[in-house]
Amino acid sequence: MRVRGMRVRRIAGAALAAGMAVTLSACSTGGQTGAGGGKPYVAIVSKGFQQQFWQAVKKGAEQEAKKQGAEISFEGPAVETDVETQVNQLATSVGKKPDAIGLAAVDSRAVAPYLEQAKRRHTPVIAFDSGVDSPIPRTTAATDNKAAAALAAKHMAKAVHGRGKVAMVVHSQTAASGVDRRDGFADWMKKHAPGVKLLPVQYGDGDQTKSADITKSIITANPDVKGIYGSNEGSALGVIQGVKETGRHDIKTVGFDSGQGQINAIRNGQMAGAITQDPIAIGRQVVRQALNAKKGRKLPKVVNTGYYWYDRHNLDDPKIRSVLYH
Repeated sequence: MRVRGMRVRRIAGAALAAGMAVTLSACSTGGQTGAGGGKPYVAIVSKGFQQQFWQAVKKGAEQEAKKQGAEISFEGPAVETDVETQVNQLATSVGKKPDAIGLAAVDSRAVAPYLEQAKRRHTPVIAFDSGVDSPIPRTTAATDNKAAAALAAKHMAKAVHGRGKVAMVVHSQTAASGVDRRDGFADWMKKHAPGVKLLPVQYGDGDQTKSADITKSIITANPDVKGIYGSNEGSALGVIQGVKETGRHDIKTVGFDSGQGQINAIRNGQMAGAITQDPIAIGRQVVRQALNAKKGRKLPKVVNTGYYWYDRHNLDDPKIRSVLYH
């Protein structure tokens, strides 16, 4: 823990030394330097940028900003484990003196100095998705990840007929979303599926290639594994890829998120089903709650943005199609 603490302090110190003039052109949109043309300005710093989920969050934020006559910027690191890049992006965003900040933290301790700076400037912070482990954000717009993961576990148990080994490939052991999607899945299995033996959790950082390699290693070490769960888009795609590369057709897979790759896998029978969030709603709520905070309104502690199970039976249901982010 001491080594990790030193690393976080080093990252924060490097960002502070860089000052507020840090400008990152990669993985970002928007070039605001404050409220433009009298419009309120919300600076949003995401945990990621490239995956379809984050692009859908961005789309929702843009829609709400247009509706309310506001301006936004939206950026995030290319990889969801890149703490230093996100710290620099947040430093830059705080330096722009926005009317509010939206943040999905990769590492809450690393961004703490900039949360304190926003607080001193009376700039409201709205957490979203994985949230921020801090009392500073006024609210958190997110999926109830524990409940959603429990629903994924319920369907996995059904797919493996309530018995056998089940593995978990999780995207993070530090971000709240990873922790909740791990614990929600495991807790449901322990309580309701005593015939299922959970294998030790493996972490793939949400990276498809790494998650695929982990999946192949799991299958090699446990050829009798019955099911594998991937806790986000990159993890799930990696699980699908890993199972495919081993040539196995008897292993049930369940995922989280709903990019085109997972939708295709469900249609062709490679994946039993998955949980879809509503990233459009997350993006909208970040902007909506940010503007409410700017106006001095009281915010709820959490804004639950919803989740749904989807599989080949309901994939074309209009309600489900509206929340798929392909």
